[in-house]
Amino acid sequence: MLSFYVTTVGFYFCTMLTVLTVYIFLYGKTYLALSGVGESIQNRADIQGNKALSVALNTQFLFQIGVFTAIPMILGFILEEGVLTAFVSFITMQFQLCSVFFTFSLGTRTHYFGRTILHGGAKYRATGRGFVVRHIKFAENYRLYSRSHFVKGLEVALLLVIFLAYGFNNSGAIGYILLSISSWFMALSWLFAPYVFNPSGFEWQKVVEDFRDWTNWLFYRGGIGVKGEESWEAWWDEELAHIHTFRGRILETILSLRFFIFQYGVVYHMHAAKESTTLSVCLCFSTVLLADMKFTDK
Repeated sequence: MLSFYVTTVGFYFCTMLTVLTVYIFLYGKTYLALSGVGESIQNRADIQGNKALSVALNTQFLFQIGVFTAIPMILGFILEEGVLTAFVSFITMQFQLCSVFFTFSLGTRTHYFGRTILHGGAKYRATGRGFVVRHIKFAENYRLYSRSHFVKGLEVALLLVIFLAYGFNNSGAIGYILLSISSWFMALSWLFAPYVFNPSGFEWQKVVEDFRDWTNWLFYRGGIGVKGEESWEAWWDEELAHIHTFRGRILETILSLRFFIFQYGVVYHMHAAKESTTLSVCLCFSTVLLADMKFTDK
């Protein structure tokens, strides 16, 4: 089934691997930066005159910006329309922000496919067949894409900022741009695509109405019979329904350990723990963070 790329599970499996690769790359670079191992590796390579690392990073940049993933589409255009028409069509698609749209849809497929693999519960989601060109309120966009795109987009952006602040890169700003441009593109697409493609999304009167609807949704208490479209509390319970089982909690806890390791590196890199190297300092930070999150949730 994996050989039938577009029509079966192979397509979704490939999209999930694409996003996982970005996560592994960013967390790997961040951990190397916070631990100081990245600087040590680069200094040793410079002393020994070893250029393999630079060559690998340059090659990784070519793969990272999506050139090779776009080749099948370009070749398809060339076979159907000819070289010149294919080139014009490809450039036109970029001006129409097709890359932003498909990068955003990549996050949708990855999120729900990964959730189904971890927790099960695959089902048909009715989307309706309403009028296409209509304004979507901010609260509705948030409900649809918060867990699947906005949270993950902020996480990717945070990793990129931490790598910029603490990472070691002897190539300077150019090297950082080459290594992170596609990741920044993905993060910004996940954060802003629903509003860029939303009709009348930046009209002032619509913004005022959306803000009023957003605040009403936030402050309306949940309860029996209250739907997620009416209350933030009810929506939050619906979003976390898949981890109410023991297996779901164990899996989510394992996945969340990446934040603990990330926090551990930041705390000690900022010398917030002075000369202490025990886990107790990081546990203290984690306790304060969890207490604050619990208080905010209440």
